[in-house]
Amino acid sequence: MEQFDVIIIGAGAAGLFCAAQAGQRGRRVLLLDNGKKPGRKILMSGGGRCNFTNLYTEPAAYLSHNPHFCKSALARYTQWDFIDLVNRHGIAWHEKTLGQLFCDDSAQQIVDLLMAECDRGNVTLRLRSEVLSVTRDERGYTLQLNGSTVQAEKLVIASGGLSMPGLGASPFGYKIAEQFGLSVFPTRAALVPFTLHKPLLEQLQTLSGVALDTTIDAQDGTRFKEAMLFTHRGLSGPAVLQISSYWQPGEFVTVDLSPATPLAPFLTAQRDAHPNLSLKNSLAKILPKRLVEVLQALNVVPDVTLKQLNSRQQTELAQTLHAWRIQPNGTEGYRTAEVTLGGVDTTQLSSKTMEARAVPGLYFIGEVADVTGWLGGYNFQWAWSSAWACAQAL
Repeated sequence: MEQFDVIIIGAGAAGLFCAAQAGQRGRRVLLLDNGKKPGRKILMSGGGRCNFTNLYTEPAAYLSHNPHFCKSALARYTQWDFIDLVNRHGIAWHEKTLGQLFCDDSAQQIVDLLMAECDRGNVTLRLRSEVLSVTRDERGYTLQLNGSTVQAEKLVIASGGLSMPGLGASPFGYKIAEQFGLSVFPTRAALVPFTLHKPLLEQLQTLSGVALDTTIDAQDGTRFKEAMLFTHRGLSGPAVLQISSYWQPGEFVTVDLSPATPLAPFLTAQRDAHPNLSLKNSLAKILPKRLVEVLQALNVVPDVTLKQLNSRQQTELAQTLHAWRIQPNGTEGYRTAEVTLGGVDTTQLSSKTMEARAVPGLYFIGEVADVTGWLGGYNFQWAWSSAWACAQAL
């Protein structure tokens, strides 16, 4: 039976970074993953360019039943620390919008960085390794793998959530937590597109591919100002992905289709300048033309000229377009969700070390814990920060 100081399960962002940090601190580390290659979710993130952190990372950008938990790790290993590491590896990057940092070239560069850091720490990586069982005794943790048995004093669970099962996501980490007596909050897909009910879906399907800047509100008052995209299944785009984390089944979301231009004064000015212009063509100056045509077919936009538009119609139209209420049918689920809400109850973990308080030597880092960031690099930063905090204690 092979002996290690630390076994880490999951060679994603958190697992790779924790293994590298622990190895460089002199620990004998075994990193296990059930896939063919490490960092599979990293490789497809950010459209293949990996949105590896966010300049504006702060605890307020994270959802958790225990909102204070993430503060310690985020403060001790910051976005600036990871940016410094990226710079040291000579990786060129750029800010896209809202503090989101992407590789200029490819997400493979981040995986290569993590693998190089693991090499520096003499980490043993074993892919296609299925963990059949985990037991604990006075010596630590014994793992039965497909073909071997390994043992270590400490065990780190970095197996992620349920998002994107096509990349090997599984409930493994939650099952380990429950095996050792930890509670797990119910999980659901987050940062995920909405699906719509018929007949609205059928009415909007012709808009597939149309995007516009919006402000979107959840019923709890949470608001995001970003782009919304119509799809053949419903609604997507950054604004929708963000608000999906705050939406509950059955609730409405409210969309301002023209956040930059107040419609009532715009229409008044247009009427004064072009009284014979159709309302449809006037609105098409600030909204996508195809959207205006569909809204007219839905009887939201009257088929009139500007001089025919009475004040009551103008007021109602402005109110509707600034506060378009939509009740999603649901979401596209884990298949396309970027992350998983819920997970291991963090009140049972040390915020300094990520160790289970009641189970010495057992740690949970990254997405498997009940910490979920906004879209835009926040979840990667939680992976780096939680992994670093854990590695200092190994």
